[in-house]
Amino acid sequence: MSPHVPSKLIGQSAETYGDSFRDHLFEQYKLYVASAEQISERRVSANNYLLTVNAFLVTLYSLFAANKYMSAWASLVPIAGFLVALTWRRIITSYKDLNSVKFKVIHELERQMPAALYAYEWRKAEEGRGKAYHPLSHLERWIPVVFMVLYAVLAVVGLRGYF
Repeated sequence: MSPHVPSKLIGQSAETYGDSFRDHLFEQYKLYVASAEQISERRVSANNYLLTVNAFLVTLYSLFAANKYMSAWASLVPIAGFLVALTWRRIITSYKDLNSVKFKVIHELERQMPAALYAYEWRKAEEGRGKAYHPLSHLERWIPVVFMVLYAVLAVVGLRGYF
């Protein structure tokens, strides 16, 4: 473990910290939950942006492929699109992993609180494995794969035009 990372979540006992321990712990908890929500918002924004980029690239490919003078450019679009989709999938995985860690910390913080709402909700949701809740990330990760397959098909179709 890195020397800069504390070995435990709560660095001081309530007795050592003083009378404001509970108030400060709750304030930190609220800030940390807000940071988890911001990650989710950034994830949605990134998904929207990358979906728009991919839609633009597919449209661009159609315009290039329809114009006999631009067909050489059309062959570059699937390569660029595949790389964008591959990056998109990695971004989704990164946000998912970061949120997973954040919620583990939130669950650990909740052990110091009167109610462990997020941990309780996660148990009620069968930890994303049951019928009660299916995490969006399970579906979300497949959207870039669909675009990667589409770009591979477009590349093959484009190459057939040259041979």
